[in-house]
Amino acid sequence: MNVSAWVWLVSLAVLVVVLVVDLLIIGRRPHEPSIRESSTWTAVYIGLAILFGLGLWAVAGAGPAGEFFTGYVTEKSLSVDNLFVFVIIMSRFAVPRVYQQKVLMIGIILALVMRGAFIAAGTALISQFSWVFYIFGAFLIYTAVNLARQGEPDEDEFKENVLIRWSRRALPISRDYHDGTMTTRENGRRLFTPMLIVMIAIGTTDLIFALDSIPAIFGITQEPYLVFTANVFALMGLRQLYFLLGGLLDRLVYLSYGLAVVLGFIGVKLVLEALADNRLGFINGGEPVGWAPHIPIWLSLSAILGTLAVATVASLIKSNRDRRRAVVEAGS
Repeated sequence: MNVSAWVWLVSLAVLVVVLVVDLLIIGRRPHEPSIRESSTWTAVYIGLAILFGLGLWAVAGAGPAGEFFTGYVTEKSLSVDNLFVFVIIMSRFAVPRVYQQKVLMIGIILALVMRGAFIAAGTALISQFSWVFYIFGAFLIYTAVNLARQGEPDEDEFKENVLIRWSRRALPISRDYHDGTMTTRENGRRLFTPMLIVMIAIGTTDLIFALDSIPAIFGITQEPYLVFTANVFALMGLRQLYFLLGGLLDRLVYLSYGLAVVLGFIGVKLVLEALADNRLGFINGGEPVGWAPHIPIWLSLSAILGTLAVATVASLIKSNRDRRRAVVEAGS
């Protein structure tokens, strides 16, 4: 797929416009979005992703479009997993609901910047060293095993990293969020508000999730344009999705296991592709491994969608069953 410079420029310009519009919505007045507002904007962003994929299909064919949709679904599901951690951070630092939109928007911008840097680095590595697929694949399998063992993160298990702990000790922090700004003045002294600590927590979380998501998308497509656009569309509307899902996040108890299967599947796919294009001398004498199968994109998309659907349905069934059991026990 040959993407010209002007296509990149137009795509980046559209992204900037969308972000500016979203920022203006927040800047108009800090508020907690209603279900109607959140669902409308979530549908708009998903619709834009579908239109983009269909446009790819018309211009570039079914192959690139299939890679985009597969990458989009994967990155969107990983972004939803981000929301679990965002919920914990918001709760842990007692961020008022009225300011949570601002936190989420800045978190999304940070995620875009970090993923853009990782995409550039990953593209450079892949173009120079085909064996990097072995590393990406092993990392994803390792991440999948850890995710399956740990399950969904819990607020009691959240541990502040070194940067957060240092910030708490070294910086003068006020007790209140005031107007949701980063700094305030109390008794003539300039102080940072807790919002700064929240932003540090969100930023470091974005960094960790970028380390998972970028190898995953490269396991689906190595085209930088598709990698970038799939990530951008997956992150668009994440702020509205946070408020739309609300308590539903607590009910997706098996989502982490579904994501573990997805990451493990992509990890194995990467290793197989590395074997099929092998150039490492200590593996098969430096020759490609003939028996390594190629997993077509339609099979990848079907496996990912099927896994996520099963995890979602199983989660809702278990949550409803637990809720009914709790009602019965409370009434007895």
